[in-house]
Amino acid sequence: MIIQWGFSIYYFSIFPYPGCVYRKKAVTLRANKKVYTMNISIVVPLFNEAESLPKLYEWIARVMYENHFSYEIIFVNDGSTDESWQVIENLKKEADGVKQGEIHGICFRRNYGKSAALYCGFRIAQGNVVITMDADLQDSPDEIPELYRMITEDGFDLVSGWKKKRYDNKLTKNLPSKLFNATARKVTGIPLHDMNCGLKAYRNEVVKNIEVFSEMHRYIPYLAKNAGFTKIGEKVVVHHKREFGVSKFGMNRFINGYLDLMTLWFLNKFGKQPMHFFGLIGSLMFFIGFVAVIVVAAMKLHALSQGVHAMLLGTNPYFHIAILMMILGCMLFLAGFLGELIIRNSQSRNDYLIKKEI
Repeated sequence: MIIQWGFSIYYFSIFPYPGCVYRKKAVTLRANKKVYTMNISIVVPLFNEAESLPKLYEWIARVMYENHFSYEIIFVNDGSTDESWQVIENLKKEADGVKQGEIHGICFRRNYGKSAALYCGFRIAQGNVVITMDADLQDSPDEIPELYRMITEDGFDLVSGWKKKRYDNKLTKNLPSKLFNATARKVTGIPLHDMNCGLKAYRNEVVKNIEVFSEMHRYIPYLAKNAGFTKIGEKVVVHHKREFGVSKFGMNRFINGYLDLMTLWFLNKFGKQPMHFFGLIGSLMFFIGFVAVIVVAAMKLHALSQGVHAMLLGTNPYFHIAILMMILGCMLFLAGFLGELIIRNSQSRNDYLIKKEI
């Protein structure tokens, strides 16, 4: 686990997403002064949702028209094996013909995951408010006007949906989801009941200043909080039954969710100063092992001085355990030292988010 965390620090500091490469700045990130004239960007990641896309588009277009929003829909096809991309191309032609909103599409060559889809969608979003929703029709576009109001009028940085009443399987999905969210609230300190809800609203500045990687889309509120966007709200939203296709949720996602949460907590706490973790634990292990070696050796010398038969040090298990602790302590200390070298040579070592300048 420790080796995996250390590798995560190194890997994600130097490698961007394949298939969606954007040049990172190696300087301080100044306040985003760009003014967006579009009201809403809707980012829809999808995988094998060809049947639901036409109905979803019509639903979104109707809500946008009734509320006089200027908008764009960004469909991110995450390596679907059905006709999803062809449907997106047809919807774009339809939207261009009636001049109602804009449709943009991103098609991955293979399945990279929801985090990669959101990352690429966020990079091109031009709306003042960015909405994310799933393509399976379980998220209602009718919630968009109120989410938009909470961002623009109530001043929230991020608003997460809460599917208080769910129509999923209670044993295989609802119960694991409740356990997961209870743990996430304790670890992150964010009082959300449904942190992994796909229906969320963000100020554009938020999505431009967070990096969603690996499978961290579950913890976007935590990523936003770590970036300094602390005004996070919640809204009860309607949950609809799935009409087409099958759920992609499985127990592997539930297990991976806990591992990702621990990884994100570790990276946030020690990502910039790995020596504070590895160096401390390594030093303690080395000290305990060193004291244990002295104690075992002293007991051996005392036995010899008394003429009492004593076990050879080479056959004493305590001696080997003590030596092993000293070796592990040195290895952990060196891991922290290498982590510090990697951080010092990272292009993002001096990236800071500035809210305002005068």
